[in-house]
Amino acid sequence: MIGNRITHRTADGVRIPGTWRHAFIRNGGHYFLTDLFIYADGLIDCWGLVTVEEFEEKLRTGWVATSFPEGGEASSHDLAHWKFSEPESWLTPELLVAEVRDTIDQLNGRPDSTGRCLAAVDTFLADQTEENRAAAHAAFLVVPESQRRYALGDMDSKDWPLRVLVAGPGGRTYLSFDGTVTQEEYDSALAYFEERARWRAERATRVPADGPATPHAPAVQLYHSFPNKPAADPGRLGLRHDYPAPITVADTTYPSVAHAYWALSVTEPETRHAIAAAETATAARTLATEAPRREGWEHVRTAVMTTLLRAKYDQHPELAEILLATDDATVIYDDMNSTFWGDNAGRGRNWSGRLLELVRSEVQMRRAGIFRV
Repeated sequence: MIGNRITHRTADGVRIPGTWRHAFIRNGGHYFLTDLFIYADGLIDCWGLVTVEEFEEKLRTGWVATSFPEGGEASSHDLAHWKFSEPESWLTPELLVAEVRDTIDQLNGRPDSTGRCLAAVDTFLADQTEENRAAAHAAFLVVPESQRRYALGDMDSKDWPLRVLVAGPGGRTYLSFDGTVTQEEYDSALAYFEERARWRAERATRVPADGPATPHAPAVQLYHSFPNKPAADPGRLGLRHDYPAPITVADTTYPSVAHAYWALSVTEPETRHAIAAAETATAARTLATEAPRREGWEHVRTAVMTTLLRAKYDQHPELAEILLATDDATVIYDDMNSTFWGDNAGRGRNWSGRLLELVRSEVQMRRAGIFRV
């Protein structure tokens, strides 16, 4: 399972998604608790990038360890050092390789062994022949044993209905304590899957009470630019903070949102006036950079920017229409000068994009007549 353990590496300028899990590496007779990084392109970092086949060799030779000797010395870098006492491991080399292969499938959005098993089960349920049951049974046994209990996503029943279904009446499951599957147990497993199918069908047609979790419109990228003159049809360039769309805030008019932001960021009134009068937004930023900043500016800057963006789109309805035309798209705002305001190829926090989405939602809310902000 990947969960929240998301990472990546960059290869030839391409971002390769990955995840990690804990593992022991044995080097020179000493065991090191470390992280095993697994990437979507099939490479595994176990103190060096290797293919899955090379990783199997690392397991065979004991470089990646799944068993530990009594009294063996182990450590976690800069954290602790200890010796094993009555060590017990739930992993085997075969199980770890199977889990790694599943993880690579998951990183690529492909069905893993569990997904392939459940597809084979669906085939059997649609046509309950012994041939299809055997195929489902074989697919089930390919699922790493450590993951079988999670296959149905039901922590009450775990994999009981699944292992009974694929074993069939008179068959045996992979767990010795289950005993021979009775007809009653098999019928109960079939009823479980029938109810599961009904529940899945209902869930697929259910409309979320709060609407979709993800946007349906493609993301909008606002590339870094230097718009110095207004245009009759600026398009998305008009959504840039430095686009020359004058706004009036607190009885002062500024040539753009950027001018207003930089002017409000400094303490000296004369510098503020100079920034407001700057010929370009770039010049305004330069003046602000050289002047003393307001104390605590970093704590209020997002609120200031929100206020300025509201003013811009209230005072320029034609630009509000351009913003609304982005529908519910994620707005990706590039800012070569700031990883706080810009997304910058995923390296920044994209606060400009986030606030544009907020203001867009507020404009839509007012149009819907809910209430005014």
